[in-house]
Amino acid sequence: MEEAKRRIIPFVFLLIISSFAFQLFASTDPIFYESFDEDFSGRWIASEKDEYQGVWKHSKSEGHDDYGLLVSEKARKYAIVKELDEPVKLNDGTIVLQFETRLQNGLECGGAYLKFLRPQEAGWVPKGFDNESPYSIMFGPDKCGVTNKVHFILKHKNPKTGEFVEHHVKFPPSVPSDKLTHVYTAILKPDNELRILVDGEEKKKVNFLSSEDFDPALIPAKTIPDPDDKKPTDWDERAKIPDPEATKPDDWDEDAPLEIEDAEAVKPEGWLDDEPEEIEDPEASKPEDWDDEEDGEWEAPKIENPKCEDAPGCGEWKRPMKRNPAYKGKWHAPLIDNPNYKGIWKPQQISNPAYFELDKPAFEPIAAIGIEIWTMQDGILFDNILIASDEKVAESYRQTTWKPKFDVEKAKQKAEEETSSLSDSLKGFQKVVFDQLYKIADIPFLQNHKFKILDLIEKAEKQPNITIGVLVSIVVVIFTALIKLLFGGKKPATPKVRVEPKKEEVTEASNNGGDSSEEKERNEDTTAAPRRRTRRDD
Repeated sequence: MEEAKRRIIPFVFLLIISSFAFQLFASTDPIFYESFDEDFSGRWIASEKDEYQGVWKHSKSEGHDDYGLLVSEKARKYAIVKELDEPVKLNDGTIVLQFETRLQNGLECGGAYLKFLRPQEAGWVPKGFDNESPYSIMFGPDKCGVTNKVHFILKHKNPKTGEFVEHHVKFPPSVPSDKLTHVYTAILKPDNELRILVDGEEKKKVNFLSSEDFDPALIPAKTIPDPDDKKPTDWDERAKIPDPEATKPDDWDEDAPLEIEDAEAVKPEGWLDDEPEEIEDPEASKPEDWDDEEDGEWEAPKIENPKCEDAPGCGEWKRPMKRNPAYKGKWHAPLIDNPNYKGIWKPQQISNPAYFELDKPAFEPIAAIGIEIWTMQDGILFDNILIASDEKVAESYRQTTWKPKFDVEKAKQKAEEETSSLSDSLKGFQKVVFDQLYKIADIPFLQNHKFKILDLIEKAEKQPNITIGVLVSIVVVIFTALIKLLFGGKKPATPKVRVEPKKEEVTEASNNGGDSSEEKERNEDTTAAPRRRTRRDD
């Protein structure tokens, strides 16, 4: 007997350990998982209904070797469905719904949510999947116009009426506005708690049976207004009424204006009646390259009249306005208590025939996962769709499938933002530099080099990446001009006054077949780089 006990005890111990290991393994095994590492053809069925023209593609996520299910075209309706091997019951314990989306081109108007469908007995087929196909839960991001939320919608059957009603989570989380991969998680707990996570961070926690958390509430109100109750025709809801015995006073002038001129006002001494408040800028002149046909008739800009600075005012003086002491406005009879007031009418309350009591939601099982969306954007990528019975499993998948991609994308985004910020700063710096260089080009001792400097500036404006090189070149030009000016180089050319040659001199020069030095210089000037055209807003 003792020998038998010694043999049985190790066997029982081994059986307990095996059972525990099996339960541990089973608890960490996902109920459903789709990584899209392999082509989805044959496993996921695209709807064949006419309105769903969007083409699904098996494509890599931008910047990664990881594949997903891609929305490939703009302004299309898309529908695709995957049946589960066995329906998933939601009443037996914790259920976790999780998936990744990446809005590679952003999302201005469209959805990126999943529908967890009821069994086909409810009335749908894969090739006929559409927006009417009955679902149990709809979950995921949706954004268009004022809509910006992570949906969670439960379709729950009223046991009294047999009707399925959509119940929306109130005040759901908003959708991340970037182009990174995000993971959305919904955790349904057996104690009626629902938690919504975005990127592993809890954004919303609600109770399925709370009327404060769902619209409409899962449990209807016990009483409702009687739809057949009508307000009596003699019901008076006015608490106050005009006094029927009141009359307008004889001295009440309804036409008296609100304001009148101040007859006591006196024009200040020194007021300049003949001086306008603004005058044309006397220092302004019409630009040399102003083209009336192209730019319109030139008008000098206005400036404040300097003669008005020390004067109390300029222009025509007018008396100021003041409030009219005789103004009373329209007369109205004073209000008195309404002797016939009965209060605000409300229909009487009756028992709600649709009312029922509930301890736990009557979840419909999940038999398939569908994506049925309409979107104006392409580049929406779905990946790593998971159904699990353990929160730790979902967390493990977030850490291994989502987090590495997100970290890479986040680092890249940060680098791009820093580059963009640097680029914006450089553009601001370049504008300041170019404005100063145009002024430098007009310095008298640089006149012989002006066109060369302008040419360099214009090149830098067209190719900002060579700005530093241009600055160096211009510095060299200025330094060279200074050296020549200081140490006896060729002096800056003085402007020449054109003198009309005598007729016989011109004829003689022409006969000699030669050009005067002035004519040569004029020819050179006409072939030089044209002066930068002054913009109208300069």
